[in-house]
Amino acid sequence: MRAVAALQSRFPERAIAMTEAKRLAAEKALDYLEDDMIVGVGTGSTVAYFIDALGREKHRIAGAVSSSEQSTARLKSHGIDVLELNATGPLALYVDGADECDPHKCLIKGGGAALTREKIIAEASETFVCIIDPSKQVDVLGRFPLPVEVVPMARSLVAREILKATGGQPVWRDGVTTDNGNWILDIHGLSISDPVAMERELNQLPGVVSVGLFARRRADVVIVGGEPPTLL
Repeated sequence: MRAVAALQSRFPERAIAMTEAKRLAAEKALDYLEDDMIVGVGTGSTVAYFIDALGREKHRIAGAVSSSEQSTARLKSHGIDVLELNATGPLALYVDGADECDPHKCLIKGGGAALTREKIIAEASETFVCIIDPSKQVDVLGRFPLPVEVVPMARSLVAREILKATGGQPVWRDGVTTDNGNWILDIHGLSISDPVAMERELNQLPGVVSVGLFARRRADVVIVGGEPPTLL
């Protein structure tokens, strides 16, 4: 959020364009709604626009499964029923944003510390629609620090093992506790040429709850906000 505020103060026209791109991507995701479906909903600034748009279409849906307490509160503010994934079973649609997206629709997610629940809902969904503004597109993942959710007692252990395995620099996101009661390590200095392999390797480390690479279960559709929005 501090980065967004700094951008808005230094480059107000660019910030306005980015905001509009997020809104356009979110609006386009409504094309994937079907009557009476239960929609999986992610977390983040772009998803907030989707939730607001979904509020106008709430009469069409049976409810939503939310990836975070933040999104749950916003959904409920629009009068949308929030359901438990254990009760709904498989979902037809999941809509979420990303911190980075490569040309193969592999993602880095977790800037909002909701990566574990996001990954669970993505896995449970037939179609994963990712909504982004153009600044999130990269040729190679890693410019955005890779979030890793860890059990608190394993923070130092995991950080040491990640440093050895990847050469990246783990930084504890001090003061942040996930909705699951865990902590976040942000891994800086990576260039992720094989995101599937890195996701698999890091997931094997004891103490890792979830890795913010969405590569094995990547997006099915990526909507890049613009006039008009672009589909990848």
